[in-house]
Amino acid sequence: MSNILNNDLKQQLVADFQATESRLNGEAKTEVHQKRREAMQRFEALGFPTIKHEEWKYSNVNNLVKQAFDFNVKSDFGPNDVETLEIPNLQGNVLYFVNGKYNAELSSIVSPESQLQILNFGRAVKEKPELLATYFAHYANYQDEAFTALNTAFAHDGVVVHVPAGKVVEEPIILRFITDARTANAASQPRNLIVVGKNAEVKMAEAFRTLGDNGSFTNVVTEIVVEENANVQYYKVQNETEKAYHIGTTQVIQKDKSHFYAVTVTVNGGFVRNNLNIVLDGQHCESFMYGLYFPNGKQHVDNHTLVDHAKPNSYSNELYKGILKDKSTGVFNGKIFVREYASKTNAYQSCRNVVLSDEASMNTKPQLEIYNDDVKCSHGTTTGKLNDEAIFYMRSRGIPKAEAVTLLMYAFCEDVISQIKIESIREYLSGLIVEKLAQ
Repeated sequence: MSNILNNDLKQQLVADFQATESRLNGEAKTEVHQKRREAMQRFEALGFPTIKHEEWKYSNVNNLVKQAFDFNVKSDFGPNDVETLEIPNLQGNVLYFVNGKYNAELSSIVSPESQLQILNFGRAVKEKPELLATYFAHYANYQDEAFTALNTAFAHDGVVVHVPAGKVVEEPIILRFITDARTANAASQPRNLIVVGKNAEVKMAEAFRTLGDNGSFTNVVTEIVVEENANVQYYKVQNETEKAYHIGTTQVIQKDKSHFYAVTVTVNGGFVRNNLNIVLDGQHCESFMYGLYFPNGKQHVDNHTLVDHAKPNSYSNELYKGILKDKSTGVFNGKIFVREYASKTNAYQSCRNVVLSDEASMNTKPQLEIYNDDVKCSHGTTTGKLNDEAIFYMRSRGIPKAEAVTLLMYAFCEDVISQIKIESIREYLSGLIVEKLAQ
């Protein structure tokens, strides 16, 4: 039965693609659309993954593909709704996407165009064809990854950001993706391309929120190109609902002497899969990855990371932490590749988890594939319970048990929270995390 349902959604998407293609007129001949068409052919061949696929062994998408979603849900999300979601003291280029579509009226771009060029994806197809021909779908793997293929096939909205060589963007770029599921099961597939030129610097964040009691499905792909000696800070924050399905792929390529820094925080979401793939395709690159997740109830959070050291003399460091409650499940699958010619590589990976319930479970799978002897690499993973002695000590000093537990858990998270360098986002998230830990 599940295969039939799986096939039905697949056929619906194929039919949607054909209907969209028939309305494109001249755009159907563009290089971008040739990529879309190729990606749809790959999606048709691949189909949705099942738990027989090694990469999806612990994350079953069967319930997702059983549901009916509308990819064009109309929304009256407006300024009053924005006020309820505002992050105090947040300054920057704030772009709103509602059910996957860019909303210019709610958005505010404050950086000068000489520092930063921001276009929605549809405009970029018309106005920046050379940029898209050079970078779009060159890095995110739509040949083998079904959800990436699906997103690539439907790449019509999202954002294209270009930071020219030598520019330092002082104000952060905040992409706020709002899924409005107040009237129906809503789905969207935003596609983002961020190109940061030689010697340039930028800070950016992607934030995902869901409104309403219906189901939602977000399938997002972000490609980030970090040119020589460029510096990028990237933050991803998910605070969605129990009925939200989120599948996100962030694909990063780094050139010589570049610096990439990522923090991924999952506060809430029914079914979350984050793929963070980084290729260090240059010498003397540095890459840092931090992650934090707090599933409770029946939430499922799966973080898959891939660090590919393709050239010599580069460094990567990764720390993911999770706190699991109730009947929640977590997955961490971290791969480090060191290629044959990537001598003098330093690569470190650590995943630590606290499980607060006998019914919660955490699956960890660190992987190293090293094809060069002249490297320093390590990985480690731990899963355990809270320290009873520490709780006893705090209670003996008059701190109530619930408060003692929350304090200990927050202390466990602190070395990831402190890595968020946009102060207003860090403070806002700290409040959300304390609230979630106290539940």
